[in-house]
Amino acid sequence: MTRPARILVWTLATLLTLLAILVVVIATFDWNRVKPLLNEKVSEALHRPFAINGNLAVHWRTEPEEGGWRAWVPWPHFIAEDLTLGNPEWLKEPKMVGLERVEFRLAPLPLLFQQISIPRIDLTRPTASLTRLADGRANWTFDFGPKDENAEPSKWQLDIGAIGFDQGNVSFDDQTLKTSMKVQIDPLGKPIPFSDIVGKASADKAGGAQDYAFGLKAQGRYKGQPVAGTGKIGGLLALQDASQPFPLQADVRIADTHVVLAGTLTDPRNLGALDLRLRLSGASLGNLYPLTGVTLPDTPAYSTDGHLNANLHAPQGATFNYQGFNGKIGDSDIHGDLAFVASQPRPKLSGNLVSNQLLFKDLAPLIGADSNAEQKARGGASKQPSGKVLPVEEFRTERWRAMDADVTFAGKRIVHSAQLPFTDLSAHVILDDGLLRLEPLRFGVAGGNLAAKVRLDGRNVPLQGRARLTARGFKLKQLFPTFAPMQTSFGELNGDADISGRGNSVAALLGTANGDLRMLINDGAISRSLMEIAGLNVGNYVVGKLFGDED
Repeated sequence: MTRPARILVWTLATLLTLLAILVVVIATFDWNRVKPLLNEKVSEALHRPFAINGNLAVHWRTEPEEGGWRAWVPWPHFIAEDLTLGNPEWLKEPKMVGLERVEFRLAPLPLLFQQISIPRIDLTRPTASLTRLADGRANWTFDFGPKDENAEPSKWQLDIGAIGFDQGNVSFDDQTLKTSMKVQIDPLGKPIPFSDIVGKASADKAGGAQDYAFGLKAQGRYKGQPVAGTGKIGGLLALQDASQPFPLQADVRIADTHVVLAGTLTDPRNLGALDLRLRLSGASLGNLYPLTGVTLPDTPAYSTDGHLNANLHAPQGATFNYQGFNGKIGDSDIHGDLAFVASQPRPKLSGNLVSNQLLFKDLAPLIGADSNAEQKARGGASKQPSGKVLPVEEFRTERWRAMDADVTFAGKRIVHSAQLPFTDLSAHVILDDGLLRLEPLRFGVAGGNLAAKVRLDGRNVPLQGRARLTARGFKLKQLFPTFAPMQTSFGELNGDADISGRGNSVAALLGTANGDLRMLINDGAISRSLMEIAGLNVGNYVVGKLFGDED
């Protein structure tokens, strides 16, 4: 053997020996010795107390599934037990995150190319306690110190594959939202196909959304209201791809409101966009205000079923479109499209609504004209005094300045007793910085038309109201069907009114009303009802006829 050959052989032998010694040392090294240094460095980087309180170990194993010569390269498998991450100093509770065990394996060859590749991380019984104080400080926000603007970006890349865990528990306490909840997260074992929850057509439209991988159970309070619900979400792998739809499903009750949804969230890490089937039901639409900040009228019990699309990063503000929904409000059907834009200076609600068969009694809560029992069922606080027809329930004008609105409504057929035959209704509702306008508000009545322009200015205390009404072509025999002398009459009633008042309820507005009223009746007899109108008891007459005068 030549001298160069002997040198090469000895060099290779030495390197192999050193490598073998290194592997033996690493394999037998007690990694618990580096825990104090590791805990200190991580705590300094996060500005939070971090600790591996249990065992820290590294095992070297080959990966046969790699194939070829790579299958002979050993991979380090890291195992750490009893990990804790503390809270910032301004929180009394010491622990923010806890883990019984963390295990992951690291691919060694990509390190040569400045890539940290971790195919899988397994977490055992993770727990987290998330807190935000009333002053806005949140423990999930970390202070990493000032950023060096001149520092070059790191060339190292982190690639994490799957993340698996068994049961996890998260508590959430947000004083700014008056929200406190506990959420339990469980792996579903075998994933549930996305199409089994939303249906095949919706699944095809979602374009390859992952199956459901985790189940959720939540209980607590949201904005002061009791909440309980269940849900399902996709696997954590989907969180890496912002373009991949992330599946979610939930069935939640918040006080008397029931929310059922199923669909996808795009770019879940940044809350990009929503595409959901959404079903809502509850005692009154007005009860959604404390939950959503959307000003809706008081109504009887309701239910809706429609499609919700949302772009949470639209330039004009987050946009929500509730499209093609169908439902019921009381015993009346309701259909339409609504759009809500979280714009500045105020959000805005717009849309078009239609009812094919509208029961007049279902409009009573709009002005507080429903019975005391019905008011109690929808959460109303006032009580109508016995013997009074005009509603005393006050308008909640403080909500009128929370948003703007531009909504049209059409009631194609009105169902009512024959005492006052309304046939149809259309309205254009405009809410602008506390000023509520119904322009126009139109009824089909007794073969004629009642057109009105109503303005209620909630910016003033008490509320200022004005109504201008035009009645044309009311057929007397249809207007007063129970008054026998009218049944052979071909007469008509026409009239105009311009009335103003002040007050925060219908009773207060009409009790202070002043204005002009003109009526023309041809070819008809005078009834007691007409005498009531002539005596300017218009409010009592209309409310009594429409909604009844019984408690």
